[in-house]
Amino acid sequence: MITADAVKKLREQTGAGMMECKKALTESGGDYEKSVDLLRQKGLAAAAKKAGRIAAEGVIALHVAGTTGVLVEVNSETDFVAKNEEFRKFAGDLAGLVSAQDPADVETLLKLPLGSSAVEARRQELIQKIGENLSVRRFVRFSTDGKIASYLHGTRIGVIVDYAGGDEQLGKDLAMQVAASNPLYLNRESIPAEDLERERAIYEAQVKESGKPAGIVGKIVEGKLEKFFGDTCLVDQLFIKDPEGKQKVKDVLKGAVIRRFARFQVGEGIEKRKENFAEEVASQLK
Repeated sequence: MITADAVKKLREQTGAGMMECKKALTESGGDYEKSVDLLRQKGLAAAAKKAGRIAAEGVIALHVAGTTGVLVEVNSETDFVAKNEEFRKFAGDLAGLVSAQDPADVETLLKLPLGSSAVEARRQELIQKIGENLSVRRFVRFSTDGKIASYLHGTRIGVIVDYAGGDEQLGKDLAMQVAASNPLYLNRESIPAEDLERERAIYEAQVKESGKPAGIVGKIVEGKLEKFFGDTCLVDQLFIKDPEGKQKVKDVLKGAVIRRFARFQVGEGIEKRKENFAEEVASQLK
């Protein structure tokens, strides 16, 4: 049975119409990912990105010490709390702690001492004081024998880049590129085989349904894949500082090497609970 909630979720994710979403879910036997693929094959849905919808509030904290860079995301329920100085200091302190202690995961981080008590105890104290649920969601730590470039856009987007060669300006440009263009992969070689095959299958289905001659299907698919690489691979993206839009990121490296990068944006991948005042009042009257 295809539920209304499933149709609604698929509509929100893909932007396709209600009947198209219901039909796709029926054809896929209720499989959500297959439904997205079916809609994309028919040209009824935009390419799904890994990040998902951005909804939750909070801050991204950045800490760079020498050749070690850290990003930490700490979430709150409202943007009002995300602007609280004590909340922001807590996030900043965590970034410094991750830099110094290199915990294996969030669970380990919560057990580390921060001042006179453990991180988890400090979190609970803040919850009691502020009156909202607060969560330490994730962190990433790069330590390198190369260089660390970083960029923080307000407190909502943070980037660190591990690179070798080039100068400080190149590092800044790369960090800005990642922040602005949100690449999913470093280069085409780093794309997981299953992701690449999924894209290829979708493009092949699109071209075949369009009625193009069989002899040119392969060429068209390869063209679509090149566009996919240009959209999602950092080194294949157009360089944002090139006013003519001709240079790609790989063209400005000039011998420098990007080893890895990380980009955090507040709330990416978290679907925020939607408030419905009318439904809330009705439920209270029952």
